[in-house]
Amino acid sequence: MIHRHFAIVLLAVGLSFASLVASAQSQFPFVNDLMKKMTLQEKIGQLNLMVAGNITTGATMDNEVGSDIAAGRIGGIFNIKGADKIHKMQEMAVKKSRLGIPLLVGMDVIHGYETIFPIPLALSCSWDLDAIEQSARIAAKEASADGINWTFSPMVDVSLDARWGRCSEGNGEDPYLGSLIGQAMIRGYQGDYSKENVMACVKHFALYGAVESGREYNTVDMSRVRMYNQYFPPYKAAAEAGAGSVMTSFNLVDGVPATANRWLLEDVLRQQWSYDDLVVTDYGTIGGMLDHGVSENMADASAQVLHAGTDMDMCSMGYVKTLEQSLAEGKVTMEDIDKACRRVLDAKYKLGLFDDPYKFCDAKRRKTDIFTEGNRAEARRIAAETFVLLKNQGNLLPLKKQGKIALIGPLANTRSNMAGTWCVAMTPDRYSTLKEAMEQALDGRAELLYAQGSNITRDEALQVAAEFGKTIPRVDDEQAKAEALRMARQADVIVAAMGECADMSGECASRADLRMPDVQMELLQELVRLGKPVVLLNFSGRPTVMTWESENVNAIMNVWFGGSEAGAAICDVLFGDKVPTGRLTMSMPQSTGQEPLYYNYLNTGRSLPEGVKEFHKYVTNYLDVRNDPLYPFGFGLSYTTFSYGEPLLEGNRVTVTVTNTGSRDADEVVQLYIRDRVAKVSRPVKELKGFQRIHLNIGESKRISFDITPQMLQYYDGEGRLLTADGDIDVMIGPNSRELQTVTMRW
Repeated sequence: MIHRHFAIVLLAVGLSFASLVASAQSQFPFVNDLMKKMTLQEKIGQLNLMVAGNITTGATMDNEVGSDIAAGRIGGIFNIKGADKIHKMQEMAVKKSRLGIPLLVGMDVIHGYETIFPIPLALSCSWDLDAIEQSARIAAKEASADGINWTFSPMVDVSLDARWGRCSEGNGEDPYLGSLIGQAMIRGYQGDYSKENVMACVKHFALYGAVESGREYNTVDMSRVRMYNQYFPPYKAAAEAGAGSVMTSFNLVDGVPATANRWLLEDVLRQQWSYDDLVVTDYGTIGGMLDHGVSENMADASAQVLHAGTDMDMCSMGYVKTLEQSLAEGKVTMEDIDKACRRVLDAKYKLGLFDDPYKFCDAKRRKTDIFTEGNRAEARRIAAETFVLLKNQGNLLPLKKQGKIALIGPLANTRSNMAGTWCVAMTPDRYSTLKEAMEQALDGRAELLYAQGSNITRDEALQVAAEFGKTIPRVDDEQAKAEALRMARQADVIVAAMGECADMSGECASRADLRMPDVQMELLQELVRLGKPVVLLNFSGRPTVMTWESENVNAIMNVWFGGSEAGAAICDVLFGDKVPTGRLTMSMPQSTGQEPLYYNYLNTGRSLPEGVKEFHKYVTNYLDVRNDPLYPFGFGLSYTTFSYGEPLLEGNRVTVTVTNTGSRDADEVVQLYIRDRVAKVSRPVKELKGFQRIHLNIGESKRISFDITPQMLQYYDGEGRLLTADGDIDVMIGPNSRELQTVTMRW
């Protein structure tokens, strides 16, 4: 990459890489020349990122964006949609501002633009890195066709607590898998920075997924051993993958807000990881410094944030209103301002905006690149890989296209809820409901009986808040339940479309109770009492508690929120045109009280041996529920069965033979875990270190090999020093984190 080449040149003349990171000089001569022409006010203006359009993801605010652009007081805008509108904004910047510096144009393109892919948590359950990269590539192509050049994605926060609504936007609980997924998404978004690519923004740096109680914007406090080993790896991997930008998080790190945490941004990100690209705040976080109680006023907060290494201010207006005075008072230096300005301009240079400010404003591309048949086909294909089959008693699934099928539940005939949360550019009028997709899939071969059956929840105010504009018709619960039961009695099989609505997960959608909402559970229980076979399609943006369902419902498939093509993709799997291949990337609890719950925990001095289910006194357990999850990390059933031979160790290579012993060709995800038995600091009972998604025809066997490398056995101490395991290492292979076979090697 260009900046690495530049580092080599500097090293050749005796400068360290650390001094490069701290430099206010750009790797691009054009940017250095431009900065010589800029006034102080123009440099500070480049650090200002403002809302400019008709899409809101934060608090609304009044601003005169147009005049500020013309005056050179804005370096970037976001949440405006449409190539024509964005062209006018760029024209204002290029033709009316003194130096004609083009704008960064951002948007939360989280899991698709108008062609919506499954929510990121669902995508992670595919364990298909090529598919995930492809989803990001298509999202970038569509967004760039409509004027966008910067996406605030991927979110790589490790999420251990299902109560946190924003786990829907991430890749689950595992740092290794999350690292690979983040890198795949960056490759898909950025490519070679062509006109069909956008700049990625890795978020939220750092530790945002560890908020206490799973409550949005809450406090984070942890040891540095845990930071380096469990939470930092995906951010580091993203930096190494060349992500064009990083977004800071709302939370504290060591008692200091991440946005103003110099150790986090300068020592870790800039120095240890050699990252020298753009860092931007999250929405209004400079203003949040006052609430944290670490700044007296906006001038104080802005100076702290700039000095810590945060380059761009999203919507606080702190930089543009205070930095000039702070410079005069000696609270910030010109070097601080120059470094930040240089990183903003470097980002624009890499995107090619100085060569062509209108590079992403070709209105003709909307017809050829957005919501095309090809894009939709990919979204449908990928969505089908994300559904996780949790139970299939008596091989009820796949369903046959015959007889009478009752489709019941508040999520059966809703259009916008299929796409899920965080799809701000979606066009739901063009998306199918599950009911419509099932009618098309059945094509008259079976009779489909439909009833809504209930509201999302009994509390009307809560339902309105949860739906956030994605309307499900409000019904009388008792009348709706009676109608649903009448339909169900006529049916041969019942398909229940239930769970969360889209906005019950996502930003500021934390839940203290992860069970099925009240009226839906009552309806489901009544349906089960009819004695007919019941299939639960569980919609969710997080792991939910399904203890009663797992004991009483015949078949359960977690369908998450599958995007614009979710209805058709669900039918592909439900009726057996495709085999379910999703595997969980977050553990599913037996009870909300188990959260945070994750497979790669540390043993205590009084740990309950894994697999022990009976109660024991004076060990770390609960009185009322087992320690283990209802469904473990990596778990997922298929329409076929697989058998694993005994793993064999040959030097540093472990091999296992996997056989398809069922009646369908299908994919399996073979998973490798490692445990370092004795180390300098306590290590997890197991850690994912490799996986292979393989296809096996009926009766076919494949010999799968994993090489155990030194990198797999590395870990950090509390000072951030990298250590390598030695001694006995347990190597485990299996279909999920619970069902594993172990061999021990000496390292």
